[in-house]
Amino acid sequence: MKGKDRGKSGVVVAADHDAGRIKIEGINIYKRHRRRGGRDRTPGGIVEIVAPMNIAKVKLICPNCSTPTRVSYKLIDDKKERICQKCNAVIKDAKR
Repeated sequence: MKGKDRGKSGVVVAADHDAGRIKIEGINIYKRHRRRGGRDRTPGGIVEIVAPMNIAKVKLICPNCSTPTRVSYKLIDDKKERICQKCNAVIKDAKR
């Protein structure tokens, strides 16, 4: 939603719910200069790192209408389901 990667999309790699931060593959990438390692002999050079960003700066992309949307919840057959605010379709988790 904001920043240098506005309009890009990616897959969530990690989430820290306590800190309210999220890591998304291919987004918010920073370069870090590393020295060559000592005993383990890791090579030195410039390494690209996925940095965490605030959860408020991202939105879920609905798989049905392919637009960034907010999510509402509804009980369907005694199960709590996520509903797209734009197209009113049920959003299934990637795990299911």
